[in-house]
Parts: sequence; C-alpha cells; structure tokens
Amino acid sequence: MQKASKLFEMVLSSSLEMILASSRDALALCDADFRVLRLNPPFTELCGYGEDDLQGQPLASIASAESWTEVAAAVAAEGDWQGQFELIKRPGQQGLQQVRRQRMQIQLRRIAPTLGAGPLWLVWVLPIQLALDEAGSIQQDQLTGLPNRALFLDRIDQSLIAAPRAGKSVALLMIGVDRFVLINEGLGRAAGDQVLQVIAQRLADNIRRSDTLARLDGYMFGLVMQIATTGDSVLVAEKILRALNQSISLASQQISVSVSIGISIFPSDGQAREQLLQHAESAMRHQKKQGGNHYQFFAAEMNQAAKSRIELEQDIRQALLNREFVVYYQPKVCLEGNAVVGAEALVRWQRPGVGLVPPGQFIPVAEETGLIGGIGDFVLHQACLQGSDWLRKGLNPVRISVNVTASQFRDPQLLQKVADALAESGMPADYLELEITESMLIGDVEQVISKLNAIRAMGIHISIDDFGTGYSSLSYLSRFPITTLKIDRAFIQDMVSNPRTAEITQAIIGLSRGLDLEVVAEGAESLEHVQLLREQSCDLVQGFFYSRPLPADEFEAILRRGFLYDS
Repeated sequence: MQKASKLFEMVLSSSLEMILASSRDALALCDADFRVLRLNPPFTELCGYGEDDLQGQPLASIASAESWTEVAAAVAAEGDWQGQFELIKRPGQQGLQQVRRQRMQIQLRRIAPTLGAGPLWLVWVLPIQLALDEAGSIQQDQLTGLPNRALFLDRIDQSLIAAPRAGKSVALLMIGVDRFVLINEGLGRAAGDQVLQVIAQRLADNIRRSDTLARLDGYMFGLVMQIATTGDSVLVAEKILRALNQSISLASQQISVSVSIGISIFPSDGQAREQLLQHAESAMRHQKKQGGNHYQFFAAEMNQAAKSRIELEQDIRQALLNREFVVYYQPKVCLEGNAVVGAEALVRWQRPGVGLVPPGQFIPVAEETGLIGGIGDFVLHQACLQGSDWLRKGLNPVRISVNVTASQFRDPQLLQKVADALAESGMPADYLELEITESMLIGDVEQVISKLNAIRAMGIHISIDDFGTGYSSLSYLSRFPITTLKIDRAFIQDMVSNPRTAEITQAIIGLSRGLDLEVVAEGAESLEHVQLLREQSCDLVQGFFYSRPLPADEFEAILRRGFLYDS
C-alpha cells in the first residue's frame, strides 16, 4: 500500500489531479498492471468501496472473472479501449444489496507518466442504464441511447486534457443529417425518429471504441476522438459517409439519407471547447451549402489537403480504367559472377499532365480505399506476360518477384488469380515468386500454412520481404514453405558503419543457409555494401549500386547485353 502511494505521488501531475477532482464520471488511476493508485469520489460511490479498500489492489478484483478476461484481451490487442464489463459492487452497503452486479460502460486510456515511472491507465466507468450526472440529470439521449450534449461536452473537456499527455491531437466532428426536415414533413415525426435511430446505430458501428459519439439535438450528432494525424479523422469521416450511403428500409419505403460533416482539430483550430465546437459547426454548415454528403475541415489548408486526397483517389480509379500504371523491373544480381538472375516487379503511375508518380505517393491511398487489389492484379498479370515474352525471345531466364499486399493475401480468389495469370501468359510457375511480409503470417496460422502450401504446390516461390523488422520468429521459418528471405534495406544501409548490424546480417545469411533458403540483400547502394555482402557469402543483391528499377525495354536490353552498367 505504501509503495503504491509513493508511486502515485511521483507520477500524478496537476492535470491528472484536475481530471480526478473535477470529473462527474467515476474515474480510477491504475498502474501498468491495472493496480489501483487512486479513485475519485464518484467511483467509490458507484462501487461501494472506499479508496483505502482498493488502493494497490487489481482493478480485476471488482469485475467478474469472465468480464475482465474479455477486457484484458481487448486491451492487449487494441491498447486504448472502450466497451462493457460487469462491476461487482461491495456487498452489505445500503442500497446495494439488491443489485450487486451491474453491467457498466468502461473506457481505458493509456497515459504517459511525467517522471518515467512506466505507463498508467485512466479508467472511466459509467452505468449503461443509469447515465446520470451528479445533479441527477440524465446524460443519455432517450431516442438513440447515445450520450447527450451534456455528457459530450464533458468528454471533450477530458479529451483536451488527456490528449497532450498522450502526444495526440483531438478531432471534433459535427455530423448533421442533410435535408432531414423533408423526412419529418413527408413521412411524419415517428418515421423521422426511426431514421435517426438507424443513423445513430450506423454511426456507432463505424467509430473506434475509444471515441465518444453523442446526439446533440434534433438531427445533429457529435464525435470527439483522439488522433495521431489529421488523416485519422479523414478515414473516420469517409467510413461514416460510406455507411450512410445505403438506403434505410422503413415499412415499404427505401429512405436515402446523407450527412454533412464539419471537422475542427485541437490545437490547430482552437484551444477551448466552445471555439472548437463553433469551428466544427461552421465547417459542417458550409458543407451543407455545398450540397452535403461530404466532410469539411475548418482550416482552409486542411480542406485543400482533403480535396487533393479525394482527387487522387478518383484519379487512381480512372488510372486503372485507362491502364496508366506501368511495371518497372529492378535486377537481382548473383554475387558469384554478377549475373542478372531475377527481377522485382514494381508499379509506377504515368499520370497524365504530371509524369511518373512514385509508389509512395499513391500506394497508401490505394490501400486505404481498397484499390490496391486492382493494382496488384495488374502487376501480377503484367509481370507474368513480360516474363513469358522474355522467355519466348530466348533471353536468359529470370525469376520475377511480385509483391502481395495483406488485402490480396486475404483474398479467397488469390490462388485462382495467380493460376489465371500463369495460364494466360504461358509463363512457367517456377519463374514466379510472390513476396509477402512477416505480418501476414500472424493470425490463423493453419489457414496461412494451407494457402502457402497451395502456392508452393503450384511451383511458385515464396519470399519474405523486409526480414528482420517485423515478426521475425524462427517458428514460421520452420513451419511455412518459404523459399527466400529478403534482408531489409535498413540493415544493409547501416552495416558498413555499424559492426553489430553487419553481424546481424551475417547471422541472417547463416540462418538462411542452414535452412536451405535463398537470401537476397536489398538496398545495396555502394561498392562497400557489395564487397561486405560478398565476404558474407550472400546469394543475391538488389539495389541502386547495380541498377534502379527500369522500364521493361531497358531491362530487356540488360538481358541482351548480359551485364549491368553501374548507376
């Protein structure tokens, strides 16, 4: 107990003290292992225990075992978390004998310590059926079951205090239903209420558990969320728009609805709650004037960034239709004899009026919007067609590696798509290699093994890209049918100046040889890199020292010459 008290005194700052003292919600401060350091009065009133009773005790001691197991698993997987758990109240307290267990809403947020004593957890607890403030006023909207304006304002205040400590910003979204008056007037208020209930449920289904969604009044909703970047709020706004794009079935009618979303960001758009609310509402109303069914940032430069992103997404869709993407090939060189024995297929975008666009500028948007599958399918087919063409021309055969994204790997049609690409091109499967990342191997291991075995049964090679920076477990090297390891470029860049990195690279190469795996070092940019890798008996090298990624005709010229020019 004394130790816990000392720890609390070390790390509890004035801002945390303010949260605990001023909040109308039940709050607890816990250490990294969820042992209680401090409770505020609403928490002690809710559970019936005093602060001295629980200080130093695990928070799990006042939750049902099965409930806390669910909470602990969710926190381990997601970090900050919001959900439900079953609170076990202290027996024998006046008014508590009849309802000892009660389902509660709980929020868990990790906060940074002030003096390096390890992470802390701030715990919010709110009764689901009885969301009352200290004056006895209901804090839930009776129609939708969401928090109401009073509770929403309190959540904003808490976020503005907690976010800076976590190194984050706060996004405030005002969400107004477009042309809702027409629904009320045309179908009646009862139908309008049903529409609002459906909208509320769709909104709730498309936000993170750690965010707070509220019905503010009439047809207006509010959302407050901690964000790492402005892009986080864009993703949520776009999810909301997509969720409401589907019509609502009401009796025998299909009701089409849309919303306008205004976004303000703390601290760039204001420091105070009222200022942020005003700016978000102003942006929302401006969007309504523009026709609705979209989102609008308060800051002009953010609007321009959002507009550019939307235009980029539209242009990517059009680029797929217009076949504006092209495939470049970067040679893989065998260090024994400097022969070109392979190539990595890399996508580029020949954007009209702009020129060649590097992948870093469009791949992230393609992944977020689900367009990466179409791009990946194009690269796979094009690489197989190109490899088959080089074989028909009698050039030295090279194995072409194609990157597979996580969404492609999860696609149930992946095997069929690969088989179709090989059949349509006529390229032998032995000359195709699929590059996957270590993160794709985590999850349903048996399903992953089954899919990889099916790929290998077709005669296709499997490479692990960026080895050493992710999962890097020896268990998957023995269980999965991998044929090649690609050492991440970060190791290669650092190996000349850092002997420890060179030793790690040597260990990976030795491990590969022991497991009879081919090893490729990517990112070799200097003669020193190549010489050191040759001394370490690395099989293949890929990097700017030999060649940048090249258009197909220039790569073909290299195959005809039989040697590479130094870059």
